[in-house]
Amino acid sequence: MKREKLTCEKARNISIVPTLGKLGHFPKRQTEKEAWFLSPFRKETQASFKVSKHLNRWYDHGEGFGGNVIDLIIKLKGCDTKEALEILSKDIFFSFQQQPSFQKSIPISPEYEILKVKKLENQALLDYLNQRHIDIEIAQHYCEEIYYQNKNKRYFAISFQNDVNGYELRNKYFKGCRGRKEITSFKNNHSKLVLFEGFLDFLSYKTLFKSEFLHEDYIISNSVGMIKNITPIIADYRNIYAYLDNDEPGQKAIAFLKQNHKAILDCSVFYHKHNDLNDYLVMRRSQKESESDRGLHPLSDSPCGAKRR
Repeated sequence: MKREKLTCEKARNISIVPTLGKLGHFPKRQTEKEAWFLSPFRKETQASFKVSKHLNRWYDHGEGFGGNVIDLIIKLKGCDTKEALEILSKDIFFSFQQQPSFQKSIPISPEYEILKVKKLENQALLDYLNQRHIDIEIAQHYCEEIYYQNKNKRYFAISFQNDVNGYELRNKYFKGCRGRKEITSFKNNHSKLVLFEGFLDFLSYKTLFKSEFLHEDYIISNSVGMIKNITPIIADYRNIYAYLDNDEPGQKAIAFLKQNHKAILDCSVFYHKHNDLNDYLVMRRSQKESESDRGLHPLSDSPCGAKRR
């Protein structure tokens, strides 16, 4: 019997969650509306890959892109649309229960509601920052605490506002975003720019250098996937110091930046034994007899830390 040809329209209705399961990727947590996976595109310990069951769409928060099931196969297999349809047309995929359609006239209610944003003083959040060895006064200068409701449950987290009034959220158990994803920038009309992937690394940097009077601008990408969006912004800087993560996406981001800007200095080489700058800070502050305790500049042996004034 001749197999019915799978069109793009039909393929887009194939449910993403069981497709991932057939490929060996299973959700770390899920609800009626969504499922969260470890990203199938890289190694990670916190699930940043979200699948909306209602929309049948996926989004990788770690890299800042997403799409439908066809886009997923193209990305995973490194193939084109025709090849993706051939893969999806096999019994192993096409026999899946197709995604139920929803009437477009029925609006989906917002999944969350911001209840209040206030000064950062919740003891549980301060305890988390202390565990990460972040200076509390510095954190209170740049962050607030946010209370929000999600699916009739209330939560609170450290909030770090981006340039379009969205919020990066963090607590001991959760890392995410509320509102539109965007970078956070602090511009002081200086020729030096210091670039970070996440706001905890930015706070770690400010904690390490809190006694220094630094003439610098700052950009926090809030996701390695946003790095590509900052290239027009950083074109005019003479010196750019990048403190990105020591993982595959971070190194790909550095390589991309170096292709576009000769002024990029990769500072991750200094903390190459650690995943990111905050991990480095935790290690240094956990040591009883560290170099910084003996009066040396925290990053004085790094080319990124020398002569920063």
